[in-house]
Amino acid sequence: MMRTFWTRTLVVIGAVGLFLFALGLGLGVGRSMGGRDASGQSEAVLPEIPVDTGAEALIPVAEGAGRYSEDELENIRVYETRNRGVVNITTETLAYNWFLEPVPQEGVTGSGSIIDARGYVLTNYHVVKGAYKVFISLADGSQYEGEVVGVDPENDLAVLKFDPRDKDLVVIPMGSSSDLKVGQKVLAIGNPFGLERTLTVGVVSALGRPVRTEDGLIIQDMIQTDTSINPGNSGGPLLDSRGYMIGINTMIYSPSGGSVGVGFAVPVDTAKRVVPELIAHGYVERGWIDIVPVQLFPALVRYADLSVSRGILVSKVEPGSPAAEAGLKGGSPDKAVRYGRSIIYLGGDIIVEVDGRAVGSLADLYAALEDNKPGETVEVKVVRDGKVVTLSIPLSKRPERFNWN
Repeated sequence: MMRTFWTRTLVVIGAVGLFLFALGLGLGVGRSMGGRDASGQSEAVLPEIPVDTGAEALIPVAEGAGRYSEDELENIRVYETRNRGVVNITTETLAYNWFLEPVPQEGVTGSGSIIDARGYVLTNYHVVKGAYKVFISLADGSQYEGEVVGVDPENDLAVLKFDPRDKDLVVIPMGSSSDLKVGQKVLAIGNPFGLERTLTVGVVSALGRPVRTEDGLIIQDMIQTDTSINPGNSGGPLLDSRGYMIGINTMIYSPSGGSVGVGFAVPVDTAKRVVPELIAHGYVERGWIDIVPVQLFPALVRYADLSVSRGILVSKVEPGSPAAEAGLKGGSPDKAVRYGRSIIYLGGDIIVEVDGRAVGSLADLYAALEDNKPGETVEVKVVRDGKVVTLSIPLSKRPERFNWN
């Protein structure tokens, strides 16, 4: 009787336990399969979160996502949005054969930036210097014959024009070079060695560099960069990380002719100042001091027993000119000497500084007056009778014969 009781009790307990187990199992299965909660709403299926959340456990959702770094994405964006605004420039020049007949020959190649949807292109002067014909090739392979509408040898800049007809052009926007910092990232797009639309990346290495060109001129405030600039890059844009032009790639310093990390670009602020005049007039109107200048050289310094060895001797001052009225003194006809085919009048003032820039050569004089217009007044320091005298001289328009060729 007692045994029967315990047997029945165990059976009941086992049945209840089995029922509860089944109930719990059913609820668990319901959750894992996305069943409904007590309110009858569908429950979200939660993914299994691994304990180790290190880098190896993180898998991109889409294939290729996270493939590029932020810096790489920046480079890609600049190239993809700006490369079609960079053109390849080729030229033809004229040479003479044995019979002294002019014959066309292949000139140089370079790069340029489309700066206006009407077909204006900004490049270097030395790319188109002496060109008989100019050809402009776009990113889609189409080629146009262009014309040189204006040149500025003193900043090694030129503006070209072609007729795009109904083609939509990508324009490279101009930024500012006034707030650049050494170490700032910059990108160059160009056509080095004929390889079209190549991107190179670097930093601003230095600012305010005065650089002498092959023609002997000094371009002030050049941007130095370690971005690779090779033959064919000349005239192409130097861009900031937003894709704005901050310079025009111009030259490299290299014993071998290849890029060694020392390249130079004309600041875009210089281009913004001169481009409107190049388009409107074909040249830049600059101020001038009405003198016949003579750069000092050792034989002249010794002969005249001058107290300075570097500077510009004022051989003549144009009578009635602003310079004459400001008190600038030229040499005396009684002290004339011949040097080669030139007559030099000794005894005049020696210019040693113009507009805050030291002047030791003709190139320095041109560089000092590069950003001055006719009618402006500049301070000029001269050596007169062994003493330094400061004059305020209004500028006149530079005569064509004094343009730097």
